[in-house]
Amino acid sequence: MPAIETRGLTKTYVSHKKEPGILGSLKGLFTKEKVEVQAVQSVDLEIGQGELVGFLGPNGAGKTTTLKMLSGILYPSGGEAKVLGYTPHHRKPEMLRQISLVMGNKMQLWWDLPAWDSFVVLKELYEVSDAQFKKRSDHLVEVLDLGDKIHTQVRKLSLGERMKCELVAALLHSPRVIFLDEPTIGLDVVSQKRIREFLKQLHQEDNCTIILTSHYMQDVQELCDRVVVIDHGQLVFEGKLEELSNRYSETRRIRLAFSTEVSLTDLEKFGKVIESEPLLATFEVPRQETTKATARMLQHLPVSDVAIQEVDIEDVIRQLFTEGAKS
Repeated sequence: MPAIETRGLTKTYVSHKKEPGILGSLKGLFTKEKVEVQAVQSVDLEIGQGELVGFLGPNGAGKTTTLKMLSGILYPSGGEAKVLGYTPHHRKPEMLRQISLVMGNKMQLWWDLPAWDSFVVLKELYEVSDAQFKKRSDHLVEVLDLGDKIHTQVRKLSLGERMKCELVAALLHSPRVIFLDEPTIGLDVVSQKRIREFLKQLHQEDNCTIILTSHYMQDVQELCDRVVVIDHGQLVFEGKLEELSNRYSETRRIRLAFSTEVSLTDLEKFGKVIESEPLLATFEVPRQETTKATARMLQHLPVSDVAIQEVDIEDVIRQLFTEGAKS
């Protein structure tokens, strides 16, 4: 049985449109024009136990709304979802004790208390035994290097330290399914790296199912087995990152090192030059012409080394979203 499964999952928000001015306000007292916004449209997903899946999309694509439906915070407008065999919006304690939701821009810790006090409260809420709590909290605090921070008032911690404490709080009960919504947002590069390393280790040790949303492609590239791409509430791709690149990138890059200097004018005879130095150059060529273009360059240029690269996955996704917005 899949850890997470959705069929036609849909969420529609209804608001009322108000005309401007006093007359519009008076009219609104008697008649209100309804406006429907499709936040999520008929999404089908199947995620197995132990998978780590990246959930990608631009702002407003429906990622957070989907996670909130899967964690039971929001009631779907249509379709159905199952998490560990439970219907999320029923919010059964048996399910809640096995899942966790971490939102990078929301806090579950008490701001004016030390993080440890919040951990103790959560222990009771999730009915974690004393022995399991000690073992789990000791391990998480050690791995995240928080030994000298958990007894400090949360408001006095740095953003990175608070995020680490949020992760401890969310993982104390050893959840089988974890929803991570922008867990590294706003963090510096070093803190992002530490969080990624921790999540990688956690996934290996617990064999938990993780859905990760992030605007940082480094998070996704380092952590995720496969990705799901959503845009305007609709699922537009599901598969491995390499498949996404192959399907939506029509170009590849040829990077050359030269034994003698080559001018930009001479380089431009061989295709589109996107980077150029006296002894280095990078070309962008149509994917189907890669072999032919490389052979031509090797024949006519003083090449000492060659590398053929895929276009950066972030560029591919940006291009995919841009095309979707135009259509």
